[in-house]
Amino acid sequence: MMFAFLKKRETTPQYLKFDGQNAYRIRIRTAKRGEIVELRFTRSGDISSDEKGFYVRKGVVGPNSFDRATLEVRFAAGYSKPVVTVEGGEAIPLVQWE
Repeated sequence: MMFAFLKKRETTPQYLKFDGQNAYRIRIRTAKRGEIVELRFTRSGDISSDEKGFYVRKGVVGPNSFDRATLEVRFAAGYSKPVVTVEGGEAIPLVQWE
């Protein structure tokens, strides 16, 4: 009875937005000029597996400024607990998407 009032945890990752059953979207802001680039990747086409779980690594190029960044997302087994790192920029949290 003590836990009856606990809320369910949010299952949507902070930086990743689900796009269908097998795809994700993420927005990156480049470090040099602050250009925002949206990327989409799928489990079947872009995500690879290794001994630690799953990962995707993508190069990002701003279409207007040609700023470069590198995105890496690592997932634990079952595509849980995503860890997002961006070299040459930053990931934009979902709450800041317009």
